[in-house]
Formats: sequence, structure tokens, C-alpha cells
Amino acid sequence: MDRHPPGAAGRRGRRRRDGVSDGTDAPGTHRPFDDVLDGLRREGLIEPPAALVADEATAQPDGLGRVTLSFSPAERVVRVPPGVSVFDAASWNGIAVDSTCGGHGTCRKCKVRLTAAGAPVSRHDVRTFTSEQLEDGWRLACLVRATHDLAVEVPPLVTRPKASTVGVGRQVILRPAVQKRYVELTEPTLSDQRTDLARLRDAVDDLTLEPDLHALRRLPTVLRQSDFKATAVVVDETLVDVEPGDTTARRHAIAYDLGTTTVVATLLDLETGTPVAVASMLNKQQPFGGDVITRISATMMDPEALPRLADLARQTLAELADEVCAEGGVDPAEVYEVALAGNATMTALLLGIDPEPLGVAPFVQSTADWPVLRAGDLGLALHPGARAVVFPALGAYVGGDIVAGMLASGLDRDKRVRLFIDVGTNCEIALSDGETIVTTAAPAGPAFEGGAIRCGMRAADGAVETVRLDASAEDPASAVVLGVIGDVEPRGLCGSGLVDAVAELVKVGLLDASGRFVPDDAASSIAPALADRMASVRDNERVFVLHRPEPGAAAEDSVYLSQRDVRELQFAKAAISTGWTLLIEELGLDPGEIQQVLLAGSFGSYLSPGSAVRIGLVPRLPVLRIVSAGNVAGEGAKMVLLSARERAGADALLEEVRYVELSDRPDFNDRFVDQLAFPV
Repeated sequence: MDRHPPGAAGRRGRRRRDGVSDGTDAPGTHRPFDDVLDGLRREGLIEPPAALVADEATAQPDGLGRVTLSFSPAERVVRVPPGVSVFDAASWNGIAVDSTCGGHGTCRKCKVRLTAAGAPVSRHDVRTFTSEQLEDGWRLACLVRATHDLAVEVPPLVTRPKASTVGVGRQVILRPAVQKRYVELTEPTLSDQRTDLARLRDAVDDLTLEPDLHALRRLPTVLRQSDFKATAVVVDETLVDVEPGDTTARRHAIAYDLGTTTVVATLLDLETGTPVAVASMLNKQQPFGGDVITRISATMMDPEALPRLADLARQTLAELADEVCAEGGVDPAEVYEVALAGNATMTALLLGIDPEPLGVAPFVQSTADWPVLRAGDLGLALHPGARAVVFPALGAYVGGDIVAGMLASGLDRDKRVRLFIDVGTNCEIALSDGETIVTTAAPAGPAFEGGAIRCGMRAADGAVETVRLDASAEDPASAVVLGVIGDVEPRGLCGSGLVDAVAELVKVGLLDASGRFVPDDAASSIAPALADRMASVRDNERVFVLHRPEPGAAAEDSVYLSQRDVRELQFAKAAISTGWTLLIEELGLDPGEIQQVLLAGSFGSYLSPGSAVRIGLVPRLPVLRIVSAGNVAGEGAKMVLLSARERAGADALLEEVRYVELSDRPDFNDRFVDQLAFPV
């Protein structure tokens, strides 16, 4: 079926950028996991090899798979990637462990007792606990690597770590890659001729500072102008700036959801973990087409299209950055990092990478994960050393936005059977049975954004967002109740209003199961209060009038739903329902076993669960199981800015999620056609 997008090629034998193999190394070869252990030994964080023999023997090979941690007294059992610290595993799952250094091993407050399996003793453990306590299993949680199953006893909190709730109820411990350290240095003398950098490094001894050129240029001037009282700005372990005085309370980042239709930017205060400002706008690439296929085609037909599309994407990001900084009263120079979640095509176009291989068989990405970039590479005028983190992608049509969404929704950390649907121009679907996650993509097209709809428009003032029909109303004027954004005169129909309108017409019987409007005589008997809203416009196309600007206005001058609009919605919902139906079969489940459906994306936030069930967009389940997840792609982008550890979780998803290709299935066309009808 040519409406269905192609999927990702296989990723067998690929290596992630963190060096962890996917398990295809030949027997007996050196594994990157060994390098990690050797590095910890050299730093004195763990005991010599003899103390680790038992631990390595039970470790998961190559850091793959999952290990189980049982926390008491919380009575929580969680599964995490091997190699994650116990502190992070607890934080990821909302189990608060005492800490003031954020898991860097310096405050020695994250004390836990391992009641089974044990772990090596580090030099910090020796300094923290008595020999009897060590024998009893006490360790610092941030230094215990979960390489095998562990039982962990967490004592009551003395201090509560800074945290922020993001995503779908996810609690993230604030440990951003952007750190600021205020120092008061001793001035140089003839007897102390240490370099400025050495002086700063000695004062910030818990970080390994590797300066960039911008920081080195500013270092001598700033230190002397500020009487050697300054703030070191560090991103990961790179010293990107030295600022006069104490600026530790001012550090910001911007999270982007780079959608095909809409781009959203959120300015974050990294000190508190809270949003400062949010802004959205249409992707400036719109003139090149409403979906990824048309934009890929544009680059194939015109060699000048790719640089133009890249420039338009950068303009979009730059304008949003200016807007959120102005709204939040933040100097752009105080924005030190950005994160970007977008589908594979949007990401490639932004970076100026030829997207043609994504649109033709065998649908290959240039890379699944990206190096850390400079924000300036994306056309952003922020701090000169600001970094840009781009989410990895699972495949050509399951990109970084769904990786971000799965991270934000905790899809890999829940035992329930959960269905995740990111409803947009390119709809991405994931299903987890608590052990396995499978994912695919479906081309919903622009209908949900109001595109290709006769009276369609974005979700802005004047857009009809809810529709309720009462076929039994005595007064025809009260038979249609519209919810309009901004409480103004209706001007058009946005995505949620489109779904509502079709669902209501199916419910009252004015649309049959095939999606056709019933004849006028049938309409008069089925719903007399609504029959006069049935009309015809140009080319005798049947329509249902939702709102007339004045009594007696012609249908062409009104806000209406056309037969063609219904067909557009049918194509979109059939593609989506075919996707989740086949994923359910892939895991051997029954639709009734699904315990939660997460509707994600800006459109999913406003979609009525009841209407989604009625038209067959989601499985026929109790509406309480259908949850609006919101803009989880943007939430995932926020998470990796608030916690550098969450980035490891995003990378781990590349190895844990299996992509299911639908376009080469011989039964896909038949299944798609079966899903066009509305449930009866």
C-alpha cells in the first residue's frame, strides 16, 4: 500500500557510540565492558580484580539485557540496564535515596544496605563505613553498579534530593550535564605560580575540567577583574566558560520537539528543574510539503531544496529560542545546552544530511545515534559553548521523537501491557508487554493537524475542538454544541474537532460504517433536528454544516465537514489501527489485555478517548484505560537536559526495542482496507 511508510533497516552487529556491543562480538574478544571496569580500578573506585571475580561472573554480557533490583521498605521491584548505579536505578523509579552531591560520590550520604548478592567495596565505602557495616552489606548507592540482581534496603531520608516530575509521572533527580561551581581562588604569587587553569582545577577537584578555547580566552581576564571570585561553567566535563562572581543560580537549557508540522520549545531552569517559558510555531518547512515523504521528494527533485530546508528548520529553532528567552527574561548567553527530539527525516533535514536513503528501499539512516553538536551548528545564537544533544533513532520512520516519548512514559520500566501512540503526521506506535517492546510507524498524514481538510485549521483561536450532537433535541439550534478555542466565532475545524465530529455523526447514524453520509430522506427520519445541516457544495460533495456565520448562510460560507474530510480521517485512522493491530499480534496478545493506552503528541493531548474508541483509532477498551500523555517527545527532551543519566536510558532503548516492518508484509493492504470501516 503506497500510503504506508517504509521502515528501518535491521541493525545487526551495530555498535553504539558508548562502545557497548550489541552482542555479536566473537567469543574471546575484548569487550568494552572490561574497559569500564579497568577505568574504575585505575581511579580507585573499586577494589583490584580479585575482589571482582564473583561480580564479573554474574554480570550481564556486554551490558545488555536487564537486571532486577528489589528495594525495601518501598517493596518495589525494578528492572534496569546492567551497569547502572543503584542510586540511578532508584532515582529513575521514584525511590528517593539521600544525597546532596547528586550521585557524584562526594557527599557520602547515599547509604544503602545490600541484603543479597553483595558488591565490591570501594575506597569511599571504606572511608564511610566501619568494617562491621561493610561486612553487613552497607555501600554508597552511587558507587554500586547493578551488574547482577540485588536486594537493596534504603534507610529513611535525612535530606531529599532535588527532583523534578516530568513525562508521565516520572520523577527525575536533577543532575544536569550543565554544572556551575563558584570558587574563591587564592591569587598567584612568586611562590605560587600555578597556571590559572591549574588553580581552577584544584578548586573544582571533583570534576575533570577540559577547557575549550572560549573558556581559556576568558579565564585570565575574568579572574583578575573579579578578584579571583568566579563561577566555572561546565558541560559534561568541558569547561565552557568562567563568569565573574557567583552565577550558580543562573543556568538554562532549551528542549525542542521538532515536529513535521509543529515545533515546540521549552526553556528550562536547570537549577530548579522547572519550565520558564514555552513557545510553539509551524515548522517553516511547510511550503515543501505537509509530510516527510513530500519533503524527501523535494530534495530528490531539486538540489537546492536540501540547504533551503535545513535553513528553514534552523530559522524555526532560532525564532523559538528568541521567543522563550524573551518571555522568560533570560539572557540567551545563559543557555548552555539544548536537546532535540524529532523524527529521522526532520533531524536529517535540520542537519543538512541527504534524506533520500530514508525514503527509498532499503530505508537506511546515516546513523542511529548522533555525536554531541554545538548549538551554533543548528543556527542558535546562545552561549558560544552551548551543546546540542540530538536523540537517537530506532529506524527511518521511528525516530528520536518516539525514543524520547518512550523515555518520558517509562515504557521500558513498567510491567503492565501498554500501548503508546504518538499521533501526528507520521504516527509512531509502540507496544510493551512488560518484557518486550515492539514498535512501528504509520503515515497518518496531515488530517489530525487540520491539513487536507476542507475547513481544517491549526488548534488556534476560532478552531472547533469539540463537537457534541443531540439527535433528539427539540430545538435544532441546540442539537449541535461546539467547543471553540478562545470562545470566539468558529473559523474552522482542528484535529480533535474532526475526530469528535465524525464520531458523533457515526453515533447518531448520519454516517454509516463505511463512512458515507446517509441519504437525505434517511437523515430526516434518523435525526430530524440535524437533517437540515446536510447539504451539498461544489461538485455535489455531501457535507454536514457545523456552524453557519448567520442564519441561512450557504454551506460554502460555513464551517462544515465534507465527505472527503471523512475519507481523509478514515485513511489516517486505518493506518494507525493497522499498526497497533499487527503489533498486538506480534506479541501474541488480545486487545482486551491492554491495560493502558497512551495518546501522545500535541494532538493526542486533546483527543477525546470516547471519540477515539468510537471511530476505531484505538482498541475498544474502557475509556479510563486511555490516557493523554501530552507532548512526551518534548518531555523526553527535557529529561535528558535535567539528568545526564537519562541519556543512558535513551541509548539503552536502541538495544531493547524491536522494530516491526509493516510495508513488506503481504497482508498489509488487506489489513489496511479492513480497518477503514468504523466499528459497529
